[in-house]
Amino acid sequence: MTRRPPARRRRRSKRRQREQAQLLTLLVGAVGALALVVAAVNWLLAHWWVLVMLAVVAVLAGAGLLYQRQQRAVWERVQWQGLRYGLPQLDGLHHRDFEYAVRDLMRRDGCADAEQIGGAGDNGADVLATDPLGRRWVIQCKHRKNGVQGSAVGTPDLQRVNGTARQLYGADVVLVVTNGRFSTKCPELARQLRMHLADRTMLASWAAGSRPLWELLPKVPPPRRSTPLR
Repeated sequence: MTRRPPARRRRRSKRRQREQAQLLTLLVGAVGALALVVAAVNWLLAHWWVLVMLAVVAVLAGAGLLYQRQQRAVWERVQWQGLRYGLPQLDGLHHRDFEYAVRDLMRRDGCADAEQIGGAGDNGADVLATDPLGRRWVIQCKHRKNGVQGSAVGTPDLQRVNGTARQLYGADVVLVVTNGRFSTKCPELARQLRMHLADRTMLASWAAGSRPLWELLPKVPPPRRSTPLR
């Protein structure tokens, strides 16, 4: 009477057979893939002009994408340059949208990196920007729904942004801008802290597109570079 091999031995044998079958399949696949690669290389060597045509198509496609990107940048620049706001329009904005409007006005005047950062943890800064002459701007925006009829921007608002603008953001120009009004104590404190204020009147002139803000504000720090970026 023949004795059957133990079950463990039979399972080990089956597993080994499966592994061998899988290895054989991988080897066959690898040989097939290598054969295809060799055939493709030989075909391309025999038809080299195909490679030339593909290279030309790739260059033309890249040039087309670059041209489209440049045209898009030109169009966006034209749109920014045409940006205008009236005071009634600014008065009607939500305070967060007012921050975005200030950001967009800075971009219009050549601050390509202008960004809105206002919100929780903003440390008193709502908009950051670098002007074409290299100066770093830190702007706090104070929107008043009722314009000059709303509450005045007070000295605590100036002190809050002044405490972080230069230390955290490396500001050259620290600005508080409002569509409303400043309290009577703000101008003197701003002078002492070397800050700048843009009230409703200056905001109207700036938003109308007459001149960039650094040409409207008095005693702006000197440029960091001699020629503006294009």
